[in-house]
Amino acid sequence: MGVDNLGLYQELLLDHYKNPRHRGLITNPSFTSEEYNPSCGDTVEISCIVTDSGIQEIGFVGAGCIISQALASLVAEKSMSATLDEILSWNKESVLSWINNMTLGPTRMKCALMALEALQSGLRRYLKK
Repeated sequence: MGVDNLGLYQELLLDHYKNPRHRGLITNPSFTSEEYNPSCGDTVEISCIVTDSGIQEIGFVGAGCIISQALASLVAEKSMSATLDEILSWNKESVLSWINNMTLGPTRMKCALMALEALQSGLRRYLKK
């Protein structure tokens, strides 16, 4: 599926972009983590409160294209109902499955993965404490 013909998934991305879930950093997080795409300048910063059972609270801020910002919202939303092991097992294929395996070029793929990479990086650092 090309970017110009997204149908239902275009609506999903637009909804998350226009009405982001969990937008805003949280107070006293267990960690914060940021990703930057030098190709386009997009940024995503994620903050979380972590418990043994998973993510208790998550928030993000960022600037950039619809892909990076909508997927930051989608990653945040999905992480609230996932275990820490599930979150750490998510990969490129997981993210693409959430948007019906939409075809993305290399720069857009980096944008699509920024929030997941920030979340997993911060979570790994937190778990090493």
